[in-house]
Amino acid sequence: MSPSAGTHVPLLTGTNSAAEPGSVPGAVFNVATTIIGAGIMSIPAILKVLGVFPSFALILIVAILAEVSVEFLLRFTHAGETTTYSGVMREAFGSYGAISVQGMFYLERKVEMKCTWEFCSSGLGFTGGIQGKLLFSSPCSAISTLLAVAFVAICSGLAIVALVQGKTQTPKLVPRLDYQTSFFDLFTAVPVVVTAFTFHFNVHPIGFELAKPSDMKIAVRLAIMFCAFIYFTIGLFGYLLFGDSTQSDILINFDQSSDSTVGSLCNSIIRVSYALHIMLVFPILNFSLRANIDELLFPKKPLLATDNKRFVIITLVLLVFSYLAAIAIPDIWYFFQFLGSTTALCLAFIFPGTIALR
Repeated sequence: MSPSAGTHVPLLTGTNSAAEPGSVPGAVFNVATTIIGAGIMSIPAILKVLGVFPSFALILIVAILAEVSVEFLLRFTHAGETTTYSGVMREAFGSYGAISVQGMFYLERKVEMKCTWEFCSSGLGFTGGIQGKLLFSSPCSAISTLLAVAFVAICSGLAIVALVQGKTQTPKLVPRLDYQTSFFDLFTAVPVVVTAFTFHFNVHPIGFELAKPSDMKIAVRLAIMFCAFIYFTIGLFGYLLFGDSTQSDILINFDQSSDSTVGSLCNSIIRVSYALHIMLVFPILNFSLRANIDELLFPKKPLLATDNKRFVIITLVLLVFSYLAAIAIPDIWYFFQFLGSTTALCLAFIFPGTIALR
């Protein structure tokens, strides 16, 4: 920037309006990155609780319902003038609807921050780099998705090797009630899967980067299909690898010492790849959260991209509260159950359904 530009030039200049629109593959990567966040860590524990067949059916059903609910959101977004989830709720139910979305949306973000606290809290100290359009975050989304695929591929490879060597246990195909699993434990898996497929808050910022916003339906469908495959793959092979010792956070299993140097190296690669994945997921999640909160608190202010001071303040406040919440959460499995039964359920299914009925 030239010295004559001054200190009050926005981080995003007016030249952004001439930028090329986003592509469908870029939108697919962005949506997939939003979906594959913290939820992937608890998928193997779902198979431990429900068994293989019910878990596959549950993932499939929730994925289909998620696609239908996104279709509701997009249909009524194009019918109005808003460009955010909270804006759609404001048009349908007034300010109370927008406030409801904002409160549940903020709680939902604590899931991601619970993961980032242990692995990459030192890597989130920047703010300016995540203000850009999601159009420019597509490469990061692609890298993040590839890191998740690498995480799944290494887990699958280790499970196949253990299977060939005869070190795996016979997986449960259906639920088995014993001293480890009670009847009521079977219901705890549903909210975890619901949380894993909650991405609706990013549909609007991603969709409006496309040349044709209607292409967002195709991008969402492809991303959901890809993520459902990733979820079931990591669930199956993670469960085969650790059996009944599978933890609610599978990274805890990979924190244990291995019998060989290669095994220890694979454990380290898995943990590092997932930490990098979470670091790249965070900006996309924070993007939509910041936009929605700014729309709620400052509806008559200029665009957030033109106000550096407001942008930095909102970002810092969100980071501080997110880290404090992450420290206070003892077990991510119970937090998934709580969110999947309350906030994630509302954001993913109840609110879109009520908008359609309205």
